[in-house]
Amino acid sequence: MVTATERQWKPRVNPWVIAGTVALAAFMEVLDTSVANVALPHISGNLGVSTDDGTWVLTSYLVSNAIVLPMGAWASSVIGRKRFFLLCIAVFTIASFLCGLAVSLPMLLISRVIQGAGGGGLQPMAQAIMADSFDAKKRGQAFALYGLVAVLAPSIGPMLGGWITDNYSWRWIFYFNIPVGILASFLVMRFVEDPPWIKADRGNLKNLDYVGFGLLTVAMGGMQIMLDKGEEDGWLASNFIRTFAGMFVFGMIGLIWREWKAKDPLINVRLFKFKNFAICALLMLVTGGILNAATVLQPQFSQALLGYTATVAGEALTGGGIALLVLMPLAGWGTGRFAARNLIAGGFAGFAVAFYYASTHTTLGMGFAFSSWLRILQMAPIPFCFVAITTAAYIGLPKEATDQVAGIINFTRNVGGSVLIAVSGALVTNRSLFHQARLADHMQSGNPVFANRLSALTNAYGGVSGVAGADAMARGEIYRQMNQQASVMGYQDIYRMLCWLSVGMIVCAFLLSKNKPGEGAPVESG
Repeated sequence: MVTATERQWKPRVNPWVIAGTVALAAFMEVLDTSVANVALPHISGNLGVSTDDGTWVLTSYLVSNAIVLPMGAWASSVIGRKRFFLLCIAVFTIASFLCGLAVSLPMLLISRVIQGAGGGGLQPMAQAIMADSFDAKKRGQAFALYGLVAVLAPSIGPMLGGWITDNYSWRWIFYFNIPVGILASFLVMRFVEDPPWIKADRGNLKNLDYVGFGLLTVAMGGMQIMLDKGEEDGWLASNFIRTFAGMFVFGMIGLIWREWKAKDPLINVRLFKFKNFAICALLMLVTGGILNAATVLQPQFSQALLGYTATVAGEALTGGGIALLVLMPLAGWGTGRFAARNLIAGGFAGFAVAFYYASTHTTLGMGFAFSSWLRILQMAPIPFCFVAITTAAYIGLPKEATDQVAGIINFTRNVGGSVLIAVSGALVTNRSLFHQARLADHMQSGNPVFANRLSALTNAYGGVSGVAGADAMARGEIYRQMNQQASVMGYQDIYRMLCWLSVGMIVCAFLLSKNKPGEGAPVESG
Protein backbone atom coordinates (compact mmCIF):
# COMPACT_ATOMS: atom_id res chain seq x y z
CA MET A 1 0.00 0.00 0.00
CA VAL A 2 1.11 3.57 -0.70
CA THR A 3 1.65 5.55 2.50
CA ALA A 4 0.48 9.14 3.01
CA THR A 5 4.09 10.37 2.70
CA GLU A 6 4.62 8.47 -0.53
CA ARG A 7 1.36 9.82 -1.91
CA GLN A 8 2.79 13.36 -1.67
CA TRP A 9 5.83 12.44 -3.81
CA LYS A 10 6.58 14.58 -6.83
CA PRO A 11 9.40 14.22 -9.39
CA ARG A 12 12.41 16.50 -8.97
CA VAL A 13 12.25 17.84 -12.55
CA ASN A 14 9.39 19.41 -14.47
CA PRO A 15 6.85 16.66 -15.29
CA TRP A 16 6.61 17.90 -18.87
CA VAL A 17 10.33 17.20 -19.36
CA ILE A 18 9.70 13.64 -18.17
CA ALA A 19 6.65 13.33 -20.41
CA GLY A 20 8.60 14.48 -23.47
CA THR A 21 11.44 12.09 -22.65
CA VAL A 22 9.35 8.94 -22.34
CA ALA A 23 7.14 10.00 -25.27
CA LEU A 24 10.21 10.05 -27.52
CA ALA A 25 11.01 6.42 -26.71
CA ALA A 26 7.39 5.33 -27.07
CA PHE A 27 7.05 7.17 -30.40
CA MET A 28 10.06 5.27 -31.76
CA GLU A 29 8.41 1.96 -30.86
CA VAL A 30 4.87 2.75 -32.04
CA LEU A 31 6.23 4.05 -35.34
CA ASP A 32 8.00 0.76 -35.93
CA THR A 33 4.75 -1.20 -35.75
CA SER A 34 3.62 0.36 -39.03
CA VAL A 35 6.69 1.76 -40.76
CA ALA A 36 7.72 -1.65 -42.16
CA ASN A 37 4.35 -2.40 -43.79
CA VAL A 38 4.97 -0.64 -47.12
CA ALA A 39 8.57 -1.92 -47.27
CA LEU A 40 7.57 -5.61 -47.30
CA PRO A 41 7.82 -6.05 -51.10
CA HIS A 42 11.32 -4.54 -51.05
CA ILE A 43 12.37 -6.67 -48.07
CA SER A 44 10.99 -9.85 -49.67
CA GLY A 45 12.69 -9.14 -52.98
CA ASN A 46 16.02 -8.22 -51.42
CA LEU A 47 16.11 -11.34 -49.24
CA GLY A 48 14.83 -13.61 -52.03
CA VAL A 49 11.60 -14.79 -50.37
CA SER A 50 7.94 -14.70 -51.36
CA THR A 51 5.64 -11.88 -50.29
CA ASP A 52 3.68 -14.33 -48.10
CA ASP A 53 6.87 -15.34 -46.30
CA GLY A 54 7.77 -11.67 -45.96
CA THR A 55 4.64 -10.96 -43.89
CA TRP A 56 6.25 -12.90 -41.04
CA VAL A 57 8.41 -9.78 -40.59
CA LEU A 58 5.28 -8.09 -39.24
CA THR A 59 3.79 -11.10 -37.47
CA SER A 60 6.95 -12.00 -35.55
CA TYR A 61 7.21 -8.46 -34.17
CA LEU A 62 3.54 -8.26 -33.16
CA VAL A 63 3.55 -11.62 -31.38
CA SER A 64 6.57 -10.88 -29.17
CA ASN A 65 5.33 -7.33 -28.59
CA ALA A 66 1.91 -8.54 -27.42
CA ILE A 67 3.48 -11.06 -25.04
CA VAL A 68 5.69 -8.49 -23.29
CA LEU A 69 3.09 -5.69 -23.11
CA PRO A 70 1.35 -6.90 -19.92
CA MET A 71 4.61 -7.91 -18.17
CA GLY A 72 5.77 -4.43 -17.20
CA ALA A 73 4.43 -4.53 -13.65
CA TRP A 74 6.32 -7.74 -12.83
CA ALA A 75 9.54 -6.53 -14.50
CA SER A 76 9.33 -3.22 -12.59
CA SER A 77 9.02 -5.12 -9.32
CA VAL A 78 12.26 -6.98 -10.12
CA ILE A 79 14.59 -4.24 -11.40
CA GLY A 80 12.58 -1.03 -11.04
CA ARG A 81 10.52 0.81 -13.60
CA LYS A 82 13.30 3.15 -14.78
CA ARG A 83 15.79 0.30 -15.26
CA PHE A 84 13.19 -1.77 -17.09
CA PHE A 85 12.39 1.18 -19.35
CA LEU A 86 16.09 1.67 -20.12
CA LEU A 87 16.51 -2.05 -20.75
CA CYS A 88 13.62 -2.00 -23.23
CA ILE A 89 15.15 0.97 -25.08
CA ALA A 90 18.53 -0.78 -25.24
CA VAL A 91 17.07 -4.08 -26.48
CA PHE A 92 14.89 -2.30 -29.06
CA THR A 93 17.80 -0.19 -30.35
CA ILE A 94 20.28 -3.06 -30.62
CA ALA A 95 17.67 -5.28 -32.29
CA SER A 96 16.90 -2.47 -34.77
CA PHE A 97 20.59 -2.44 -35.73
CA LEU A 98 20.51 -6.22 -36.22
CA CYS A 99 17.35 -5.92 -38.36
CA GLY A 100 19.16 -3.50 -40.65
CA LEU A 101 22.12 -5.87 -40.96
CA ALA A 102 19.99 -8.95 -41.73
CA VAL A 103 21.11 -10.89 -44.81
CA SER A 104 18.46 -13.63 -44.61
CA LEU A 105 14.84 -13.96 -43.58
CA PRO A 106 15.57 -16.13 -40.49
CA MET A 107 18.09 -13.55 -39.24
CA LEU A 108 15.58 -10.75 -39.77
CA LEU A 109 12.78 -12.66 -38.04
CA ILE A 110 14.93 -13.42 -34.97
CA SER A 111 15.92 -9.75 -34.81
CA ARG A 112 12.29 -8.67 -35.12
CA VAL A 113 11.25 -10.98 -32.27
CA ILE A 114 13.92 -9.40 -30.06
CA GLN A 115 12.91 -5.94 -31.22
CA GLY A 116 9.24 -6.63 -30.46
CA ALA A 117 10.13 -7.87 -26.98
CA GLY A 118 12.06 -4.67 -26.26
CA GLY A 119 9.32 -2.51 -27.70
CA GLY A 120 6.61 -4.29 -25.71
CA GLY A 121 7.67 -2.57 -22.49
CA LEU A 122 8.01 0.95 -23.87
CA GLN A 123 4.36 1.94 -24.37
CA PRO A 124 2.92 0.86 -20.99
CA MET A 125 5.95 2.09 -19.03
CA ALA A 126 5.83 5.48 -20.77
CA GLN A 127 2.15 5.81 -19.87
CA ALA A 128 2.75 4.66 -16.28
CA ILE A 129 5.61 7.12 -15.80
CA MET A 130 3.41 9.95 -17.08
CA ALA A 131 0.54 8.89 -14.81
CA ASP A 132 2.73 9.05 -11.71
CA SER A 133 4.56 12.25 -12.71
CA PHE A 134 1.40 14.39 -12.91
CA ASP A 135 -1.36 15.02 -10.41
CA ALA A 136 -4.90 14.02 -11.31
CA LYS A 137 -5.90 17.48 -12.57
CA LYS A 138 -3.09 17.60 -15.16
CA ARG A 139 -2.97 13.92 -16.03
CA GLY A 140 -5.32 14.35 -18.97
CA GLN A 141 -2.99 16.90 -20.56
CA ALA A 142 -0.06 14.50 -20.16
CA PHE A 143 -2.05 11.70 -21.73
CA ALA A 144 -2.79 14.03 -24.64
CA LEU A 145 0.94 14.01 -25.36
CA TYR A 146 1.00 10.23 -25.03
CA GLY A 147 -2.03 10.09 -27.31
CA LEU A 148 -0.10 11.90 -30.03
CA VAL A 149 2.51 9.16 -29.78
CA ALA A 150 0.01 6.31 -29.83
CA VAL A 151 -2.21 7.50 -32.68
CA LEU A 152 -0.02 9.82 -34.77
CA ALA A 153 2.86 7.38 -35.21
CA PRO A 154 0.74 4.66 -36.92
CA SER A 155 -0.71 7.34 -39.21
CA ILE A 156 2.62 8.65 -40.49
CA GLY A 157 4.44 5.31 -40.33
CA PRO A 158 3.40 4.00 -43.78
CA MET A 159 4.20 7.32 -45.48
CA LEU A 160 7.59 7.61 -43.77
CA GLY A 161 8.41 3.97 -44.47
CA GLY A 162 7.51 4.38 -48.13
CA TRP A 163 9.62 7.52 -48.50
CA ILE A 164 12.67 5.98 -46.82
CA THR A 165 12.38 2.78 -48.84
CA ASP A 166 11.90 4.58 -52.18
CA ASN A 167 14.74 7.06 -51.64
CA TYR A 168 17.27 5.04 -49.65
CA SER A 169 16.88 1.41 -48.57
CA TRP A 170 14.48 -0.62 -46.43
CA ARG A 171 17.35 -1.11 -43.98
CA TRP A 172 17.19 2.56 -43.00
CA ILE A 173 13.71 2.16 -41.52
CA PHE A 174 15.53 0.18 -38.80
CA TYR A 175 18.77 2.17 -38.65
CA PHE A 176 16.65 5.29 -38.03
CA ASN A 177 15.93 3.96 -34.52
CA ILE A 178 19.59 3.93 -33.43
CA PRO A 179 20.20 7.68 -32.83
CA VAL A 180 16.70 8.06 -31.39
CA GLY A 181 17.30 5.18 -28.99
CA ILE A 182 20.64 6.59 -27.85
CA LEU A 183 19.13 10.03 -27.24
CA ALA A 184 16.13 8.56 -25.40
CA SER A 185 18.43 6.49 -23.16
CA PHE A 186 20.47 9.55 -22.20
CA LEU A 187 17.37 11.61 -21.41
CA VAL A 188 15.76 8.83 -19.34
CA MET A 189 18.93 8.37 -17.26
CA ARG A 190 19.08 12.14 -16.72
CA PHE A 191 15.45 12.98 -15.89
CA VAL A 192 13.32 9.94 -15.01
CA GLU A 193 13.13 8.52 -11.48
CA ASP A 194 11.06 5.84 -9.81
CA PRO A 195 8.41 6.91 -7.29
CA PRO A 196 8.93 5.54 -3.76
CA TRP A 197 6.20 2.90 -4.07
CA ILE A 198 8.13 1.20 -6.90
CA LYS A 199 10.38 -1.04 -4.82
CA ALA A 200 12.73 -3.20 -6.86
CA ASP A 201 13.44 -6.62 -5.40
CA ARG A 202 15.40 -9.11 -7.46
CA GLY A 203 13.93 -11.79 -5.26
CA ASN A 204 10.73 -11.27 -7.28
CA LEU A 205 12.51 -12.87 -10.23
CA LYS A 206 11.56 -16.28 -8.88
CA ASN A 207 7.96 -15.12 -8.48
CA LEU A 208 7.38 -14.86 -12.21
CA ASP A 209 4.17 -16.64 -13.07
CA TYR A 210 5.77 -19.04 -15.54
CA VAL A 211 2.51 -20.87 -16.19
CA GLY A 212 0.76 -17.58 -16.92
CA PHE A 213 3.64 -16.52 -19.17
CA GLY A 214 3.39 -19.77 -21.10
CA LEU A 215 -0.36 -19.43 -21.54
CA LEU A 216 0.02 -15.79 -22.60
CA THR A 217 2.59 -16.83 -25.22
CA VAL A 218 0.32 -19.57 -26.57
CA ALA A 219 -2.75 -17.30 -26.65
CA MET A 220 -1.06 -14.29 -28.28
CA GLY A 221 0.95 -16.37 -30.72
CA GLY A 222 -2.18 -18.26 -31.77
CA MET A 223 -4.26 -15.08 -32.09
CA GLN A 224 -1.75 -13.09 -34.13
CA ILE A 225 -0.90 -15.89 -36.55
CA MET A 226 -4.60 -16.73 -36.97
CA LEU A 227 -5.45 -13.09 -37.75
CA ASP A 228 -2.48 -12.47 -40.03
CA LYS A 229 -2.77 -15.68 -42.06
CA GLY A 230 -6.52 -16.38 -41.74
CA GLU A 231 -7.75 -14.71 -44.92
CA GLU A 232 -4.80 -15.99 -46.92
CA ASP A 233 -5.47 -19.62 -45.88
CA GLY A 234 -9.28 -19.60 -45.89
CA TRP A 235 -9.80 -19.11 -42.15
CA LEU A 236 -11.31 -22.15 -40.40
CA ALA A 237 -11.35 -24.16 -43.61
CA SER A 238 -7.60 -24.56 -43.07
CA ASN A 239 -6.17 -27.00 -40.52
CA PHE A 240 -3.28 -24.57 -40.03
CA ILE A 241 -5.64 -21.76 -38.97
CA ARG A 242 -7.82 -24.08 -36.87
CA THR A 243 -4.72 -25.12 -34.92
CA PHE A 244 -3.80 -21.53 -34.06
CA ALA A 245 -7.43 -20.60 -33.37
CA GLY A 246 -7.53 -23.44 -30.84
CA MET A 247 -4.27 -22.24 -29.31
CA PHE A 248 -5.78 -18.79 -28.86
CA VAL A 249 -9.09 -19.95 -27.36
CA PHE A 250 -7.68 -22.50 -24.93
CA GLY A 251 -4.64 -20.36 -24.14
CA MET A 252 -6.82 -17.34 -23.30
CA ILE A 253 -9.28 -19.36 -21.18
CA GLY A 254 -6.38 -20.95 -19.31
CA LEU A 255 -4.67 -17.58 -18.87
CA ILE A 256 -7.74 -15.92 -17.35
CA TRP A 257 -8.34 -18.86 -15.00
CA ARG A 258 -4.69 -19.00 -13.98
CA GLU A 259 -4.30 -15.25 -13.40
CA TRP A 260 -7.50 -15.11 -11.34
CA LYS A 261 -6.19 -17.82 -9.02
CA ALA A 262 -2.48 -16.89 -8.92
CA LYS A 263 -1.06 -15.23 -5.79
CA ASP A 264 1.35 -13.09 -7.84
CA PRO A 265 -0.33 -12.91 -11.27
CA LEU A 266 1.52 -11.80 -14.38
CA ILE A 267 -1.64 -9.92 -15.41
CA ASN A 268 -3.85 -8.71 -12.59
CA VAL A 269 -7.20 -9.70 -14.08
CA ARG A 270 -8.85 -8.86 -10.75
CA LEU A 271 -8.68 -5.24 -11.84
CA PHE A 272 -11.63 -6.08 -14.07
CA LYS A 273 -13.74 -6.29 -10.89
CA PHE A 274 -13.64 -2.47 -10.97
CA LYS A 275 -16.48 -1.46 -13.25
CA ASN A 276 -14.78 1.66 -14.57
CA PHE A 277 -11.60 -0.16 -15.49
CA ALA A 278 -13.42 -3.03 -17.21
CA ILE A 279 -15.49 -0.63 -19.33
CA CYS A 280 -12.42 1.45 -20.17
CA ALA A 281 -10.59 -1.68 -21.34
CA LEU A 282 -13.48 -2.46 -23.70
CA LEU A 283 -13.66 1.13 -24.94
CA MET A 284 -9.90 1.20 -25.59
CA LEU A 285 -10.10 -2.15 -27.38
CA VAL A 286 -12.61 -0.64 -29.82
CA THR A 287 -10.76 2.68 -30.09
CA GLY A 288 -7.54 0.87 -31.03
CA GLY A 289 -9.47 -1.25 -33.49
CA ILE A 290 -11.15 1.73 -35.16
CA LEU A 291 -7.88 3.67 -35.41
CA ASN A 292 -5.99 0.80 -37.03
CA ALA A 293 -8.83 -0.37 -39.26
CA ALA A 294 -9.40 3.14 -40.62
CA THR A 295 -5.67 3.61 -41.16
CA VAL A 296 -5.54 0.42 -43.25
CA LEU A 297 -8.87 0.69 -45.11
CA GLN A 298 -8.50 4.13 -46.68
CA PRO A 299 -5.05 3.75 -48.28
CA GLN A 300 -6.02 0.23 -49.33
CA PHE A 301 -9.10 1.63 -51.11
CA SER A 302 -7.10 4.49 -52.64
CA GLN A 303 -4.44 2.22 -54.11
CA ALA A 304 -6.71 -0.63 -55.24
CA LEU A 305 -9.60 1.39 -56.69
CA LEU A 306 -8.46 4.98 -57.20
CA GLY A 307 -5.06 4.11 -58.64
CA TYR A 308 -3.00 6.04 -56.08
CA THR A 309 0.63 5.17 -55.51
CA ALA A 310 1.68 4.18 -51.98
CA THR A 311 3.22 7.63 -51.47
CA VAL A 312 0.11 9.52 -52.62
CA ALA A 313 -2.16 7.25 -50.56
CA GLY A 314 0.00 8.03 -47.54
CA GLU A 315 -0.14 11.75 -48.27
CA ALA A 316 -3.94 11.57 -48.20
CA LEU A 317 -3.63 10.60 -44.52
CA THR A 318 -1.67 13.74 -43.66
CA GLY A 319 -4.76 15.81 -42.93
CA GLY A 320 -5.75 13.37 -40.20
CA GLY A 321 -2.32 13.78 -38.59
CA ILE A 322 -2.71 17.56 -38.58
CA ALA A 323 -6.16 17.20 -37.00
CA LEU A 324 -4.62 15.08 -34.24
CA LEU A 325 -1.92 17.68 -33.56
CA VAL A 326 -4.56 20.38 -33.18
CA LEU A 327 -7.19 18.44 -31.25
CA MET A 328 -5.08 16.31 -28.90
CA PRO A 329 -4.13 19.27 -26.63
CA LEU A 330 -7.78 20.35 -26.70
CA ALA A 331 -8.82 16.89 -25.53
CA GLY A 332 -6.27 17.05 -22.71
CA TRP A 333 -7.67 20.44 -21.69
CA GLY A 334 -11.19 19.05 -21.86
CA THR A 335 -10.52 16.27 -19.33
CA GLY A 336 -10.01 18.97 -16.69
CA ARG A 337 -13.37 20.55 -17.45
CA PHE A 338 -15.76 17.80 -18.50
CA ALA A 339 -16.59 14.38 -17.07
CA ALA A 340 -14.64 11.64 -18.86
CA ARG A 341 -17.74 9.72 -19.90
CA ASN A 342 -19.17 12.78 -21.66
CA LEU A 343 -15.98 13.26 -23.67
CA ILE A 344 -15.89 9.55 -24.55
CA ALA A 345 -19.54 9.53 -25.63
CA GLY A 346 -18.95 12.64 -27.72
CA GLY A 347 -15.91 11.04 -29.34
CA PHE A 348 -17.77 7.89 -30.33
CA ALA A 349 -20.68 10.00 -31.60
CA GLY A 350 -18.12 11.70 -33.83
CA PHE A 351 -16.94 8.28 -35.04
CA ALA A 352 -20.52 7.25 -35.82
CA VAL A 353 -21.12 10.39 -37.90
CA ALA A 354 -17.76 10.11 -39.68
CA PHE A 355 -18.19 6.47 -40.67
CA TYR A 356 -21.82 6.92 -41.72
CA TYR A 357 -20.69 9.80 -43.93
CA ALA A 358 -17.89 7.62 -45.34
CA SER A 359 -20.37 4.81 -46.06
CA THR A 360 -22.50 7.12 -48.20
CA HIS A 361 -19.77 9.18 -49.90
CA THR A 362 -17.02 6.66 -50.63
CA THR A 363 -17.12 6.29 -54.43
CA LEU A 364 -14.87 5.74 -57.42
CA GLY A 365 -15.22 9.44 -58.27
CA MET A 366 -13.78 10.83 -55.04
CA GLY A 367 -10.62 12.87 -55.45
CA PHE A 368 -7.53 13.45 -53.33
CA ALA A 369 -9.03 16.43 -51.48
CA PHE A 370 -12.14 14.50 -50.53
CA SER A 371 -10.05 11.49 -49.40
CA SER A 372 -8.11 13.84 -47.14
CA TRP A 373 -11.39 15.25 -45.79
CA LEU A 374 -12.69 11.77 -44.97
CA ARG A 375 -9.47 11.04 -43.08
CA ILE A 376 -9.82 14.23 -41.03
CA LEU A 377 -13.41 13.31 -40.09
CA GLN A 378 -12.35 9.82 -39.02
CA MET A 379 -9.38 11.01 -36.94
CA ALA A 380 -10.97 14.03 -35.26
CA PRO A 381 -12.81 12.00 -32.55
CA ILE A 382 -9.70 9.95 -31.64
CA PRO A 383 -8.16 12.45 -29.17
CA PHE A 384 -11.35 12.77 -27.11
CA CYS A 385 -11.81 9.00 -26.87
CA PHE A 386 -8.16 8.16 -26.30
CA VAL A 387 -7.31 10.76 -23.66
CA ALA A 388 -10.56 10.44 -21.73
CA ILE A 389 -10.48 6.61 -21.70
CA THR A 390 -6.84 6.55 -20.61
CA THR A 391 -7.59 9.03 -17.82
CA ALA A 392 -10.77 7.28 -16.68
CA ALA A 393 -9.01 3.89 -16.51
CA TYR A 394 -7.09 5.03 -13.40
CA ILE A 395 -10.17 6.32 -11.56
CA GLY A 396 -10.74 4.49 -8.30
CA LEU A 397 -7.57 2.40 -8.50
CA PRO A 398 -4.60 2.54 -6.07
CA LYS A 399 -1.30 4.08 -7.18
CA GLU A 400 0.54 0.78 -6.93
CA ALA A 401 -1.69 -0.55 -9.73
CA THR A 402 -0.37 2.06 -12.22
CA ASP A 403 1.96 -0.32 -14.07
CA GLN A 404 -0.73 -3.01 -14.38
CA VAL A 405 -3.33 -0.49 -15.60
CA ALA A 406 -0.95 0.90 -18.22
CA GLY A 407 0.04 -2.58 -19.40
CA ILE A 408 -3.52 -3.88 -19.73
CA ILE A 409 -4.89 -0.74 -21.40
CA ASN A 410 -2.10 -0.73 -23.99
CA PHE A 411 -2.52 -4.48 -24.42
CA THR A 412 -6.25 -4.11 -25.19
CA ARG A 413 -5.56 -1.26 -27.65
CA ASN A 414 -3.05 -3.37 -29.58
CA VAL A 415 -5.29 -6.45 -29.54
CA GLY A 416 -8.21 -4.36 -30.77
CA GLY A 417 -6.08 -3.07 -33.61
CA SER A 418 -5.02 -6.56 -34.68
CA VAL A 419 -8.56 -7.94 -34.49
CA LEU A 420 -10.33 -5.15 -36.38
CA ILE A 421 -7.66 -4.96 -39.09
CA ALA A 422 -8.16 -8.68 -39.77
CA VAL A 423 -11.96 -8.58 -39.44
CA SER A 424 -12.41 -5.50 -41.63
CA GLY A 425 -10.07 -6.91 -44.29
CA ALA A 426 -11.92 -10.22 -44.37
CA LEU A 427 -15.32 -8.52 -44.45
CA VAL A 428 -14.30 -6.24 -47.32
CA THR A 429 -13.48 -9.34 -49.34
CA ASN A 430 -16.64 -11.24 -48.34
CA ARG A 431 -18.99 -8.30 -48.84
CA SER A 432 -17.39 -7.48 -52.19
CA LEU A 433 -18.00 -11.05 -53.36
CA PHE A 434 -21.58 -10.83 -52.08
CA HIS A 435 -22.25 -7.65 -54.03
CA GLN A 436 -20.45 -9.05 -57.06
CA ALA A 437 -22.85 -12.00 -57.13
CA ARG A 438 -25.86 -9.66 -56.76
CA LEU A 439 -24.67 -7.37 -59.53
CA ALA A 440 -23.88 -10.33 -61.80
CA ASP A 441 -27.56 -11.29 -61.67
CA HIS A 442 -28.34 -8.07 -63.56
CA MET A 443 -25.84 -8.80 -66.34
CA GLN A 444 -28.47 -10.52 -68.49
CA SER A 445 -29.47 -9.75 -72.05
CA GLY A 446 -33.02 -9.11 -70.84
CA ASN A 447 -31.89 -6.22 -68.69
CA PRO A 448 -32.26 -3.05 -70.83
CA VAL A 449 -29.57 -1.16 -68.88
CA PHE A 450 -27.05 -3.95 -69.42
CA ALA A 451 -28.07 -4.38 -73.08
CA ASN A 452 -27.70 -0.66 -73.81
CA ARG A 453 -24.32 -0.49 -72.05
CA LEU A 454 -23.07 -3.59 -73.91
CA SER A 455 -24.24 -2.20 -77.24
CA ALA A 456 -22.55 1.16 -76.66
CA LEU A 457 -19.24 -0.40 -75.70
CA THR A 458 -19.38 -2.92 -78.55
CA ASN A 459 -19.85 -0.11 -81.07
CA ALA A 460 -16.99 1.82 -79.45
CA TYR A 461 -14.61 -1.16 -79.69
CA GLY A 462 -15.87 -2.29 -83.11
CA GLY A 463 -13.39 -0.26 -85.11
CA VAL A 464 -10.50 -1.74 -83.13
CA SER A 465 -11.00 -5.49 -83.18
CA GLY A 466 -14.02 -6.42 -85.27
CA VAL A 467 -17.47 -7.55 -84.16
CA ALA A 468 -16.47 -10.69 -82.21
CA GLY A 469 -13.53 -9.03 -80.52
CA ALA A 470 -15.55 -5.91 -79.73
CA ASP A 471 -18.22 -7.95 -77.96
CA ALA A 472 -15.60 -9.73 -75.82
CA MET A 473 -13.87 -6.45 -74.98
CA ALA A 474 -17.18 -4.81 -74.08
CA ARG A 475 -18.19 -7.65 -71.78
CA GLY A 476 -14.74 -7.60 -70.17
CA GLU A 477 -15.00 -3.87 -69.50
CA ILE A 478 -18.47 -4.23 -67.97
CA TYR A 479 -17.21 -7.08 -65.80
CA ARG A 480 -14.25 -4.95 -64.64
CA GLN A 481 -16.56 -2.05 -63.76
CA MET A 482 -18.89 -4.43 -61.93
CA ASN A 483 -16.03 -5.76 -59.82
CA GLN A 484 -14.94 -2.23 -58.98
CA GLN A 485 -18.44 -1.25 -57.96
CA ALA A 486 -18.81 -4.41 -55.86
CA SER A 487 -15.55 -3.55 -54.08
CA VAL A 488 -16.76 0.00 -53.37
CA MET A 489 -19.96 -1.41 -51.88
CA GLY A 490 -17.87 -3.76 -49.73
CA TYR A 491 -15.97 -0.80 -48.25
CA GLN A 492 -19.24 1.05 -47.70
CA ASP A 493 -20.55 -1.94 -45.72
CA ILE A 494 -17.47 -1.93 -43.46
CA TYR A 495 -17.84 1.77 -42.76
CA ARG A 496 -21.47 1.15 -41.78
CA MET A 497 -20.32 -1.62 -39.45
CA LEU A 498 -17.85 0.75 -37.80
CA CYS A 499 -20.63 3.31 -37.48
CA TRP A 500 -22.90 0.92 -35.57
CA LEU A 501 -19.99 -0.30 -33.45
CA SER A 502 -19.36 3.32 -32.44
CA VAL A 503 -23.03 3.80 -31.54
CA GLY A 504 -22.79 0.79 -29.22
CA MET A 505 -19.76 2.34 -27.50
CA ILE A 506 -21.74 5.53 -26.77
CA VAL A 507 -24.03 3.41 -24.59
CA CYS A 508 -21.02 1.81 -22.88
CA ALA A 509 -19.52 5.23 -22.15
CA PHE A 510 -22.52 6.22 -20.04
CA LEU A 511 -22.05 3.10 -17.91
CA LEU A 512 -18.89 4.72 -16.50
CA SER A 513 -19.10 6.38 -13.11
CA LYS A 514 -19.44 10.14 -13.44
CA ASN A 515 -16.27 11.75 -12.09
CA LYS A 516 -15.59 15.37 -11.29
CA PRO A 517 -13.45 16.81 -14.11
CA GLY A 518 -9.75 16.50 -13.31
CA GLU A 519 -10.36 14.38 -10.21
CA GLY A 520 -10.66 10.69 -9.49
CA ALA A 521 -13.97 9.13 -8.58
CA PRO A 522 -14.38 7.36 -5.24
CA VAL A 523 -12.74 3.96 -5.04
CA GLU A 524 -15.24 1.27 -5.91
CA SER A 525 -15.61 -1.75 -3.73
CA GLY A 526 -14.19 -5.01 -4.94
